[in-house]
Amino acid sequence: MFIDELSPIWQQFIQHPVSFMGGFFSGVLRLNLADDPVKSWLDRQMRSTAHTTSTTDVDNGKAGGPQSIAIE
Repeated sequence: MFIDELSPIWQQFIQHPVSFMGGFFSGVLRLNLADDPVKSWLDRQMRSTAHTTSTTDVDNGKAGGPQSIAIE
């Protein structure tokens, strides 16, 4: 019964160990994500990941704009 309650926590830990541990330690250390050292680091991380995304997923040869669908 106790293991059933902890299973979502373990699933998140197994799927995303780095982000889980980062969130865990920020909670233990009571870091505020809006404070300057953490906020500036998060902004740099977000900018670096924004540049590494590719446009092939978005533009895969299909025409842009609205598309029509048929509902029966």
